[in-house]
Amino acid sequence: MGPLQKIGKYQLRQTIGEGTFAKVKLAVDTTNGQFVAIKVIDKKMVLSSQLKHQVQREIRTMKLLHHPNIVRIHEVLGSKTKIYIVMEYVSGGQLLEKLSYAGQFSEREARKIFQQLIDAVDYCHHRGVYHRDLKPENLLLDNRGNLKVSDFGLSALRKSGDLLSTACGSPCYVAPELLVFQGYDGAAADVWSCGVILFELLAGFLPFDDPNLLNLYKKISKAAYTCPAWFSNRQEKLLSRLFDPNPKSRMTIQEIVEEPWFQENYVPACGSECHEKNLDDIKAAFDGLEDENAEETVPRSSRFINAFQLIAMSQDLDLSGLFEEQDENKQKTRLGSQNTMGDTFKKIEAAAADLRLSVERSNNKMKIQLNQKMNRCSRSSFRLSAEVIEVTPTHCVVEVSKYLGEPGIYKEFCKSLSSLLTEESPVLSTNEKPEDGNHYAKDAEEIKRSRVDSKILRGYSSS
Repeated sequence: MGPLQKIGKYQLRQTIGEGTFAKVKLAVDTTNGQFVAIKVIDKKMVLSSQLKHQVQREIRTMKLLHHPNIVRIHEVLGSKTKIYIVMEYVSGGQLLEKLSYAGQFSEREARKIFQQLIDAVDYCHHRGVYHRDLKPENLLLDNRGNLKVSDFGLSALRKSGDLLSTACGSPCYVAPELLVFQGYDGAAADVWSCGVILFELLAGFLPFDDPNLLNLYKKISKAAYTCPAWFSNRQEKLLSRLFDPNPKSRMTIQEIVEEPWFQENYVPACGSECHEKNLDDIKAAFDGLEDENAEETVPRSSRFINAFQLIAMSQDLDLSGLFEEQDENKQKTRLGSQNTMGDTFKKIEAAAADLRLSVERSNNKMKIQLNQKMNRCSRSSFRLSAEVIEVTPTHCVVEVSKYLGEPGIYKEFCKSLSSLLTEESPVLSTNEKPEDGNHYAKDAEEIKRSRVDSKILRGYSSS
């Protein structure tokens, strides 16, 4: 065994955790003999995976949070190839590990952990931080069984009342509103995740679980769960309010704290304001990370669809009715396109030209309306929008919405576009050659494996 590695004043010891992009090592602060945990991140991995901003966000967020139930970051160091995040060492390990061998917790122990979780989350929310990935893997226990929230890699900083838009988190713990194409309240989404954790602590298993992702999200959207026989009436009542599918009527943290069940043996934990806002060590640690391999990275479209959005677009899982009023005059159609985004836009333009409609493009959206000459001769108004969402580089979803006008032209446009999108050869200009279509098969298999209804590739409509 070689000599122990030293980083600054810290002597590195054994590895105590390992993930895809980082290792966590136990270390000793040689100035005082205290144990710390150091997350060692490979700079090249961060750059190649385009995770620089996510890692920086996690560090900045955790450095600004000072609460007894949140893991503290002491400092950040950097070398030519590595980033070292020096954190508080939490000796009890993950809550998940304890759940795996202990099964369900006693009511008293589950309540204590839930109280500490709610205190930590409430502290974050009051500072505009929404965790968005609360689960037992990201909750640690110290040697006295006290909770420590960690891993703020998917967190978001927002002012109170601002809505979030990125669907993220772990499937079994996500709130139903994350599965629809609209903004959501980060506080309400975190409360749902806290409810899942409480259920798991009391029951020893998850309230929403299914090997099929689509079935899982159906259960979440309907809050379809069954409490074990040993749950008390008070526990069931609390969980039913935490698992309200509508975030507007879901229980708030203030209401949770006022619950009699929650108040038993409750000792509030007080966080402190962070007066030290020096983030220079973060900047220094990331020096040299700027796009050395910029030519090797391929920027993804800002509308590249993620797994949550893909599931949400299934016809069998339309949750929009839970969160917004339906407009009877507005119709919406989604069509699958086995083409690149560029070719898909050309086909939209071709379908519009067939019906003598004018098109204006802005980023990934197209405004479609009657051309000016027709509009002057007609008292009626007509307006469509078409948005192209990239699923894979050679598969897109086109969402066509009608805002004004008679449905006849809208239906004709959708019919024409659907026909063009299912053609094997893309729309080409006279000096272009057809692309090789053999790569479609591979992408189609990727779509199948996502367990999404195959209608997404053929196109379907909803009004």
